[in-house]
Amino acid sequence: MRAARLIRMALLVQSSPGLTADALARELDVSRRTVIRDAQALQEAGVPIRAERGRAGGYHLAPGHRTRLTTLHPTEAETLFLSGLPTALRDLGLSDAADTARLKLSATLLPSLRAAAESSVRRFHLDAPAWFREPSTPGLLPELARAVWSDRTVEITYARPGRDDAVTRLLQPYGLVLKAGVWYVVGRVPDCAWRTYRVDRVTALSPIDGEPFVRDPGFDLTAYWRASAEAFARTLLRTTATLRLTERGLARLPAVADPAGAGEALASASGPDAAGRVTVELPVESEEVAFAQLSELGADVEVLAPEGLRARFRAHARDLAALYGVAGQR
Repeated sequence: MRAARLIRMALLVQSSPGLTADALARELDVSRRTVIRDAQALQEAGVPIRAERGRAGGYHLAPGHRTRLTTLHPTEAETLFLSGLPTALRDLGLSDAADTARLKLSATLLPSLRAAAESSVRRFHLDAPAWFREPSTPGLLPELARAVWSDRTVEITYARPGRDDAVTRLLQPYGLVLKAGVWYVVGRVPDCAWRTYRVDRVTALSPIDGEPFVRDPGFDLTAYWRASAEAFARTLLRTTATLRLTERGLARLPAVADPAGAGEALASASGPDAAGRVTVELPVESEEVAFAQLSELGADVEVLAPEGLRARFRAHARDLAALYGVAGQR
């Protein structure tokens, strides 16, 4: 475990000179003190790693030194051959380049590693698009991808959903995200605000002549997307339902409700009452959506509020009782 971490630390410093102890700690998921101890261990093993102070400080290898710890483990070779989504590479116009890269990589691997890498292709296939949706490649995606690669500001025309008019924006495209078969571009507009646009709604695109834009070194595409996706999911939950759940219903709630709402509901859960049921406050998108979701819990859930949602379940129970000939329904 530690040996693998030391190798990774040496490779990180080689590929990104100047990483601080705090940055290395985040990359390696260890404490700052562990990074300092690991640097000392690398020095004792003959790796000329040193820490420098000042604005251009951080950890560096001695000038001209390159670590030889680059031999691939079979699992690492397998992972490399799984690192690209076929549909994503095709959409970006990179299928041929990816095929050539894999051929070159295969040619440089030892025979045993080559077999391990090729076996992963026969065992795994990654299919990004969602079910029941015909995947389509936005026509301007390859051109937008080139702008992302070259840090080129573009002017886009964007068709806003539900409206007849379109807007024109100058955009510094920082990255592309493929979510459930839909491409999104994340970038910054001139007022320094970060924006996300669906690529299939971009109807026109023109690169702006001039120097490439200067990227914000603190921008993390993965972190931005995760935070914005969670925030978007939370904005959809516009009302709250009060529920009484059995132990089984409480356990099944995350499987039927929106993840963001289910998490808040579990955090708000009261202690069991005399009947063993707990009361929670569940954020939901609407009464109609909540009814469809909570119906899957059957008798393991009782809706206390809002009254409109409770009335839906009451009417549904009467309909079921009448359908199945249950006597004494109320």
